Amino acid sequence: MRESDLPEEDSARIPLRVIALVSVAIVIYVRIRLLGVPLERDEGEYAYIGQLILQGIPPYQLAYSMKLPGIHAAYALIMAIFGESPRGIHMGLLLVNLATIAVMFLLVRRLFDEAAAAAAASAYAMLSLSPTVLGVFAHATHFVVLPAVAGMLSLLRAIEKGKNFHFFLSGVFFGLAFVMKQHGIFFVLLGAAWLAVESLHQGTGATKLATRGGWYTLGAVLPLAMIVAVLVAAGVFQNFWFWTFEYARAYASEMPLEYGFRLFTGKLLRVTGATLPIWIFALIGLTTPLWDGKGRERQGVIFLFLVFSFLSICPGFYFREHYFVLMLPVVGLLAGAAVSAAIRRQNHGGIVGKLAKVSVYIFIAAIIFPVVVYGEQYFRMAPSRLSREIYGPNPFPEAVEIASRISASSGPNDSVAILGSEPEILFYSNRRSATGHIYMYGLMEPQPYASRMQMETAREIEAARPKHMVVVNIPASWLVRRNSDRFIFQWIDQYVKAHYNRVGVADITSMTETSYIWGKAAVNYQPRSPYCIFLFERNAEPHAHGDLKNPKY
Repeated sequence: MRESDLPEEDSARIPLRVIALVSVAIVIYVRIRLLGVPLERDEGEYAYIGQLILQGIPPYQLAYSMKLPGIHAAYALIMAIFGESPRGIHMGLLLVNLATIAVMFLLVRRLFDEAAAAAAASAYAMLSLSPTVLGVFAHATHFVVLPAVAGMLSLLRAIEKGKNFHFFLSGVFFGLAFVMKQHGIFFVLLGAAWLAVESLHQGTGATKLATRGGWYTLGAVLPLAMIVAVLVAAGVFQNFWFWTFEYARAYASEMPLEYGFRLFTGKLLRVTGATLPIWIFALIGLTTPLWDGKGRERQGVIFLFLVFSFLSICPGFYFREHYFVLMLPVVGLLAGAAVSAAIRRQNHGGIVGKLAKVSVYIFIAAIIFPVVVYGEQYFRMAPSRLSREIYGPNPFPEAVEIASRISASSGPNDSVAILGSEPEILFYSNRRSATGHIYMYGLMEPQPYASRMQMETAREIEAARPKHMVVVNIPASWLVRRNSDRFIFQWIDQYVKAHYNRVGVADITSMTETSYIWGKAAVNYQPRSPYCIFLFERNAEPHAHGDLKNPKY
């Protein structure tokens, strides 16, 4: 049978199937080509703590983090399978991304139809790869959306079949989304709200609703309960509670609401970028309950999914680019709903019918557009160059070389102090941090624990007597505020002068060039740029040669 002999709805699905397969192929090719892209800070944290887990050391013992430990465990699992390297980590991300695309397809097909599913899967594939959401990097948000979407699919099956096991399983998936990152709590609430709304719509009795809710809640609590049990047994629960709840609460309360709103509007324009046409289809999809029967049938889940996805990017009002990954599943679903609804309107006359007939091809153009715009990054740019293109003069490519020097001139039992927020150096060098404070951000923040953290950092480093110290003279590695406590900088200057020799400098002189100076040549080297990293080695004498030359933090 020729395509022209098929019903219009069936013939419209064929190009959608093709673009879905093409989108997946592009994702696979680009992610494999960029497997070796240098780790950035968040990845460095997850990799370092994951590395410690593989060595039998629990989270929060030697490295402090305000993130829940699910992401660290996920990294440990990935590295156990694919190896402790950027390539191994990004291979794990590829599989997580492909699994999310597949579950998106299954969920949207069950909610709408195959045309919507193919469109939604294509949209999510391109959105989640986009540089505007830092899609190439293995942020925790990618690991939140996979169990969140799986939880929605499982809950949909539970609502349709009424089996308690499916309610429990959906809760487990949503609970896993939460332990990957605190933002995932909003997907737990999404599941609870959807369960309540659908039960009321079906006229479910109070007893049955309570039973279903109980099974769902048990599943949602289980992942966190298991983690807490492990951390209690490991003796690190107190640290876990402080960093993931007490400090995290202080961190999330720093940003004023009015500033957060301005930040959101600015970031939204930046995040959409070349994927803006897909977001426009999502906006059209948001209107489908007004003009499409299937849209009206699913308006409840569409509304809840959108509201809770938006709330998931709001904690702290920071609206960082990778936070928007949490919204991409609902954007993909809405875009798929728009395409599916348009296909069903193809037989209508007038301008509406004509637009509906070409909607599939407009959507395909929207999918292809970001591939064309970001073609240089996707298909030609070297991985290290891509890191610089996206993150600017942050020392992510340089971390590899610095870590190599540390590894070559130290033993496995030597520690290293990173004065800056560059935990990826710890991971690359496979050396333990002299302090649990692997980020300096908390020390600079206007929060009640900052001064205590600075004193603690200094005490831990002095007690550890690390073989190497790395001092990062890059503003983004500190984020100093006007009202930041400056004690740590005075301490660094005095402690380094007293105990360390400067043995290396990485001077980021341009977007394409970094000068590396090692050994005696590094002692009196004057950096040519404001973005540089100093490497120091402990001196047996009570003094050292070469200080920081008054770096501007």
